[in-house]
This record gives sequence, C-alpha cells and structure tokens, in this order.
Amino acid sequence: MLNQGGFFMQTLLNFILNPHGIIAKEFLKLGIVDFKSAVESVQLLPYKRNKVKENHLCIFDDLGGTCSTKHALLKNLADENNVDEVKLILGIFNMNKENTPKIYPILKKYNLTHIPEAHNYLKYKNVIFDYTRKNFSAENFIKDWVEEIEIEASQITDFKIKYHQNFLRNYLAQQSSIPYSLRDFWQIREECIATLQQ
Repeated sequence: MLNQGGFFMQTLLNFILNPHGIIAKEFLKLGIVDFKSAVESVQLLPYKRNKVKENHLCIFDDLGGTCSTKHALLKNLADENNVDEVKLILGIFNMNKENTPKIYPILKKYNLTHIPEAHNYLKYKNVIFDYTRKNFSAENFIKDWVEEIEIEASQITDFKIKYHQNFLRNYLAQQSSIPYSLRDFWQIREECIATLQQ
C-alpha cells in the first residue's frame, strides 16, 4: 500500500502539539497546532539544501529543506510528543529519468541510465510516506527501490553519507561497464542533485 499527504487524517494519527517541545514551539509560533498541519506545511516548503543540517530547526531558518531534514524534523516532532510509531527510514533507489526527469540531461551527458540515490522518508504501520515536495509520494520511486534501513534523526548527516558512499563503492565494483571512480561518480550525483534545486 502506497499513500501520500493525507495518511495522518486517514489513519487518525493526528495530535495536538505539546507546547513544551522545542520543535512544537516553532510550529506554534506559525499558528500550526497539530501534527497533520505540521506535516502539510513541511511538504509545501521548497526543496533546498540546508546550511546546517545538524541543526534540528534548520527548516525554519532556511524556509525549506531536503528529504533528510524535512523527515527528520517530523520524526523529531513525533518523538517530542511520545509518538514512536512514526519511523524515519533511509532507503536507496535508482534515480533515473522516469522518477526524476530533471536529471536526465546529466545522466545522458555521462552515459548513465541511473544513479543509486539515498533518500529519507517516513514509515507508519509499514507504509511509506514521503513529504519531500508538494505532490510527491512513494509512488515516484518505489518501483526503483533497492534497500532500506531505519535510522535516527541524528543520522541524516555523516551516517547517511557514509552509508550511501559505501553502497556506491560496492555498486561500482559490480558494474564494470561504468568507467567512473567513486569520487567521480559522487560528483556526477552532486550535479544531479543541483538540478533539483533549480
């Protein structure tokens, strides 16, 4: 089962934000008083890299975020309110011209069909929910999904990068037709991500 933005309402997983939580206080300043409204507001924020991902409030400072910072924020907000059924997931999917059309010129330039990309999303009752962008859902990438693990919100920085690069190292070792080193392949991936922020 796949779904997107309305899952909290459909499963009745909504709650009034605890006014004593650090993250909840930021939402309350904006007049957002419940979890469902917080989720919707985060999804509508622009996709952009944050200046200091380690800062749990960087979404508010930068008025936008990535799959990592947006979903880590929501995970932390759920934890703040003692709702531990919401899980933060780190998955790998094959980013290609079908699921991410903007990167096609980069893939074509380097003669690639896809690049394995690390992606964060939430899981609730074993269902994937993705709030990276407006009108974005798990359906955008699930058929190209490779693997996933559950992580903590604090692991979206160094741990995520190391996990992703280790995956790419093993991937390249098995793909003799790809003539790029890990360093070059990572740079190509950076070019792809840059196109998504335009």
